[in-house]
Amino acid sequence: MKNLTRDIIKKIDEVKQPMKIMHVCGSHEHTIMYNGIRSMLPPEVQIVAGPGCPVCVVPAQEIDECVALAEQGVTVTIFGDMLRVPGTEKSLADVKSEGGDVRIVYGIGNAVELAKEIDNDVVFMAAGFETTAPTTANELLSNPPENFSVLSCHRLIPPTLDFLVHDEVKLDGLIEPGHVCTVIGTKPLEFLSEKYGIPQAVAGFNPLDILYAIYLILKQKKEGTPRIQNEYKRAVREEGNIKAQEAMDQVFRLTSKEWRGFPVIPNSVYDLKKEFDDHNARVKYDMDLPDSENVPKGCICGPILRGMARPEDCKLFRGECNPLHPIGACMVSKEGTCNIAYRYSKMDD
Repeated sequence: MKNLTRDIIKKIDEVKQPMKIMHVCGSHEHTIMYNGIRSMLPPEVQIVAGPGCPVCVVPAQEIDECVALAEQGVTVTIFGDMLRVPGTEKSLADVKSEGGDVRIVYGIGNAVELAKEIDNDVVFMAAGFETTAPTTANELLSNPPENFSVLSCHRLIPPTLDFLVHDEVKLDGLIEPGHVCTVIGTKPLEFLSEKYGIPQAVAGFNPLDILYAIYLILKQKKEGTPRIQNEYKRAVREEGNIKAQEAMDQVFRLTSKEWRGFPVIPNSVYDLKKEFDDHNARVKYDMDLPDSENVPKGCICGPILRGMARPEDCKLFRGECNPLHPIGACMVSKEGTCNIAYRYSKMDD
C-alpha cells in the first residue's frame, strides 16, 4: 500500500499543474481528510468539497414540511442524520422533544413495515441522491399500505454539477461519486467534458482510488483530452444499473427546486409522478408552506457546499458550531464537510 501510494504520488508529480478539482461525495471527503490526502499533493493541486452530503443539501423548506406533518399528528420517519438539521424555526429533534412522533429508520422498508403495524399515517422523508432513489421507487411500485406516503427530497448530481461549472465555480476537474455512478453509470456525466472541457474520473472510496482519480484528471488536462474515466470499474459500469433506472423512471418526475445554500437548480430534484398521488405526502396533506430559508448568522454552509469556502474559513467553526451543538447543516451529518473537518482537520494540516 505504501509503495503504491508513493508510485501514484510520483505519477501525480509528473503531470502536476495548477488545478482546482471538486468532488461531490461525503465519503470521498472522509477518505481525503482521514488519510491526509491534501497534504500529499503538490500545492498547486487543490481539492475542494462540493455538495456531496445528501443530508446537508436538504433546504429548510423541506425540514419545515416534515415539522408541519409531525405537528399535525402524522408519524414522520427519517434517517438519523436528518434529526438535527435546522428548519426555518425548528428541527425535527425539537418537534420530537415536544411530543411529535418522529422516528429514526434505517431505510424506507422499515417505514413501510411500521405503517403496516400502526393505525396512524406514516410519512417517510426520502432524502438522498440517485444512490437511494431506487429503493424509494421500488417500495412505491410494491403496493405500500394506504396509510404510507413519501415526502420526496431526492436530489440529482448531474444537473447540479452543470449549475456549478456553468454559473458558480471555476473548476478544472471533477472526481465523480462512485455510489451515484453505480446507479446512473458514466454516460449522464459525459456532457460535462464535452460541453465545458472538464476532465473527470469516477472514484472508489479508498485512498488509492482517490489518488489515482486525481492522477487521471491531471493527465487528461496535461494531454488536452477531457473525458470521463472510470477508475471504479469494480463497481461502476458505463450504462449503470438499468433496473434501478427503470424503476426511477416509472416513479419520479424531474422538478426544479432549491438546494440548501443554492438557488433553484433546473431539473435537479425528484418528485413523484401523478399516478403516485395517493402516496405523495405533498398531495395528501396540506403542505402549502411559505418559501423560507434559515441561514444562521455567521454560518457559511452555502459557500462550503458550493466549494467556495472551507470549514476553517467560518468564524463559528470549532467554537460555537461543533458536532454536539451544530449551527449549520454541514456540521450535523457525519458526511458533512464541517463535521468531517472538525474530526480530522488536524490530520490534514
